[in-house]
Amino acid sequence: MPIEPPATRWVFPPAATADEFGVVGVGADLEPGTLLAAYRSGLFPMPVGDRGPMGWWSPDPRGVLPLDGLRVTRSLRQSCRRYDVTADRDFAAVIGTCAALERDGRWITRDIVDAYTRLHELGWAHSVEVWDDAGRLVGGLYGIAIGGFFAGESMFHLARDASKVALVGLVGILRAGGAVLLDVQWTTDHLATLGAVDVARPRYLELLRDAVALPVDPFGGIGPGGRS
Repeated sequence: MPIEPPATRWVFPPAATADEFGVVGVGADLEPGTLLAAYRSGLFPMPVGDRGPMGWWSPDPRGVLPLDGLRVTRSLRQSCRRYDVTADRDFAAVIGTCAALERDGRWITRDIVDAYTRLHELGWAHSVEVWDDAGRLVGGLYGIAIGGFFAGESMFHLARDASKVALVGLVGILRAGGAVLLDVQWTTDHLATLGAVDVARPRYLELLRDAVALPVDPFGGIGPGGRS
């Protein structure tokens, strides 16, 4: 089971106080206890603007992917057969690749990498890896699991459909492990094609409260070598 870190010294404003952009506040720190308190309150960290201060966000509506609503096309099923999917085999490589890729809205700083690596070492942050037939890491994602809740943070692909395959793998792990809520923050057009939907903030907070209270650990059954 994950190790509970010391409690944060910060008190977050209620999620319902977020401004029109979804920002509840700025500042605080990225200690493990602070991050877990934020997720349990319906918040997640991301800098405000380019090189701005760390913000704590609660978008309304919130993007979620129903675990029974993932859309897997025939071509995606074929892609799933082409790759090998693991979990928690190489968290460092996954978050490092997510941070290194040049893309719009790049926000994964060295501080973020260090903070989530600490959460991984404590058993809260997890990765899903996608490997090609030559053993190369070509896709993956990482996020935070608390009880029956998983907060997806970032994903990447270096080969066709590899990030989608990682998402299929994640949903399989979560369903098998008793999770009930997969948070994707915002419902982008890409995620909507995979089944993501918008949920109003009050309803999201209800779902979150019930999910984090579940006595489950979806990643606790991952075997040696990180195979899912």
